Amino acid sequence: MPMDDDIAPDAKTDSVPMPASLIPPLRQAAVLLDIDGTLLDFAPTPREVWVPPELSTTLKQLHERSHGALALVSGRSLNDIDLIFAPEVFPAIGGHGAEMRLQPDSEAVAAHAPPLDKELKRRLAAIAKLSPGILLEDKGYSLALHYRLAPQAEKAIYEAVSLIRAELPNAPIEVLPGKSVCEIKHSGFTKATGVLELMTHEPFKGRRPFFIGDDVTDETVFAIMPDFDGLAFSVGRRATGVAGHFDGPSDVREFLAHLLDVDRDVSLS
Repeated sequence: MPMDDDIAPDAKTDSVPMPASLIPPLRQAAVLLDIDGTLLDFAPTPREVWVPPELSTTLKQLHERSHGALALVSGRSLNDIDLIFAPEVFPAIGGHGAEMRLQPDSEAVAAHAPPLDKELKRRLAAIAKLSPGILLEDKGYSLALHYRLAPQAEKAIYEAVSLIRAELPNAPIEVLPGKSVCEIKHSGFTKATGVLELMTHEPFKGRRPFFIGDDVTDETVFAIMPDFDGLAFSVGRRATGVAGHFDGPSDVREFLAHLLDVDRDVSLS
């Protein structure tokens, strides 16, 4: 796994420490993980993602070893996250910070994030008719237009969204470009606002977080990790300000499993 750009080129080969050595013991850490493109490989549609059984086992052990301080941080709704990882349930931030659950058996905590206006949703939903293969996903707090099956429609989708925004200049909305998806949500909350709130609650409060994410929407969380003496890692690209990066989700899954082994060795020493 390559490390940050500040390391001299000739030092990047053998002398770079393994990322696990940067992570504090799990009893002192907060484990924050994006899902799509980070833990899970992308699929043709959002419903077709697959959770490897060993990943569920790894996440359960990380949750136990950190005494509950593990949270999934996603643009997906909490309900959608639970369906993907069923029967397992994890603490999570959903809807790009719109909703939060602090413990697997606790109720969701509202983040005071208003849902999108119904008329605005209707207009945005009509964009899906531009081309076969555009998939519409209504998340309540946001609306996503997936074009992985219709890549030729990308430009037309963003032009249509821009036209609607021009006609409604005062609408409090934000456009989130993603990997083969254009997502529109109410402004005022992000994954970072969700993480900031999460870190005020036990068992996350006072811990050193590390966050792994892959997309533009994860950059807001990368930016706040130094506020908690935490670390950020990107996936698929070397993002600005991260401590290192992974080539793909399989590398992230391997790293998390390795982290458990390292933490066990530290506990036994």
